[in-house]
Amino acid sequence: MDSTMIEVECIDELADYAGVKPQVSDITERAMRGELDFEEALRERVSLLKGLPVSVLQECYNQRITFSPGAAALLAGLRGAGVETALVSGGFTFFSERVAAELGFHSHQANSLEVDNGHLTGRVTPPILGRAAKEEALRRISERLGISPFQAVAIGDGANDLAMIGAAGLGIAYKAKPAVAAEADVRLDHSDLSAVLALIGVALP
Repeated sequence: MDSTMIEVECIDELADYAGVKPQVSDITERAMRGELDFEEALRERVSLLKGLPVSVLQECYNQRITFSPGAAALLAGLRGAGVETALVSGGFTFFSERVAAELGFHSHQANSLEVDNGHLTGRVTPPILGRAAKEEALRRISERLGISPFQAVAIGDGANDLAMIGAAGLGIAYKAKPAVAAEADVRLDHSDLSAVLALIGVALP
């Protein structure tokens, strides 16, 4: 979701409200490059958000979250072709729920921020949806649909997407970190997301 379906990293934007964006953005960048363990990096970043009012989440969504170019066209085209779509994110359910609803995904999964008395506690509710969980989500959704993961398409940009991209029949790196671009079947560095439709033979809506 983050830096794929939407143009920003939600946790970095929340960190801006908490006054810790430089620290959090640095950890995010290193984690997405694969230099840090994703789950440990997520816990560290979320701990820096402790005390942030939960009301900031909606403000952040309203003011900071914009869809990536071609995202709406991609989802419209997939819906028109009868393709099942799932938003599987290492980000947060508050945002994935809203992005999924607005773009028209069939389902969404992400991490849950723990809240107490109207404020973030600085903890993520386990289990953390990270690299292995993304791949497992792909396999579980494929099984539910009665298809092989090799019949699925996965799109990602960060190191925590590598296992999912590798398990899919078509793994697409969208404006991705070098390690991801090197492993993906296809890389989209300059096209918008609607280019995925051409890759799988679906007409633009």
